[in-house]
Amino acid sequence: MADPNMRWARHRDGMTDTPHHDSAEQAGATRRSVIAALGGATLGVAALGFTASQAAAEGRGSTPRAAGGPVVAACVLTPEQTEGPYYLDLETVRKNITEGKAGVPLTLRVTVVNAATCLPLSNTAVDIWQCDALGIYSGYVAGGSTPDTTFLRGVQLTDSAGVAEFTTVYPGWYVGRALHIHVKTHAGGTVSNGTYHGGHVSHTGQLYFPETFNAKIAALTPYRNNTSTRTLNARDGIYRNGGSSTLLAITQNGSDLSKGVTGTVVLGVDPAATP
Repeated sequence: MADPNMRWARHRDGMTDTPHHDSAEQAGATRRSVIAALGGATLGVAALGFTASQAAAEGRGSTPRAAGGPVVAACVLTPEQTEGPYYLDLETVRKNITEGKAGVPLTLRVTVVNAATCLPLSNTAVDIWQCDALGIYSGYVAGGSTPDTTFLRGVQLTDSAGVAEFTTVYPGWYVGRALHIHVKTHAGGTVSNGTYHGGHVSHTGQLYFPETFNAKIAALTPYRNNTSTRTLNARDGIYRNGGSSTLLAITQNGSDLSKGVTGTVVLGVDPAATP
């Protein structure tokens, strides 16, 4: 559920989820937890406060792991961010969430680890939702969509390495917000009849995209038909409140950007939390 203390400011197009006030330092947002299994070492990527996606984006290579398998770079509790007004409790378990929506193909890989131990969290439900290339969310009348649509929403369970993978498209944008994908993690639930049931939400956040790719994507079809002014990450108040922690590392799949990209990120969560 959305934070009851938040009041939402919406633009006339009904598509802005900017809060009236920022919770400037989200609880736990700056906490660094480096595991004792690393022999008490406080150096390295985790001690510097980098997430795995930032490390990759800076050209530091793949996410480092200790001998026992922890994801060292993710020894950081990922900041909570607002749920926004477009969440639907569908909990449909599916890898491909496109439903035929046009856009640059995006393979999204989310790794979820315990921020206290850095060990991968398996069987965690990763729940994502996003707008399409023109800034429209499914399930809402605003912006031309209809209430009975479900595109670009879905849930995947993490595997033994803590990884959940989705087939989706690069998101578009709408007034007042940078390009982003919403994410929740759920712990303790079960799957039946293709739907995730029970458990509790252990993290709510948003994933962001590097501006170098955003600019190139905006020039492609169908994104160039989006008439809304694109907000840069640096001008998005929600991004400025911890968004750099979940900036995706983007890899282009081949020489033609329109053929697709892969985005990766590591979320450090407290599986017992109920934010």
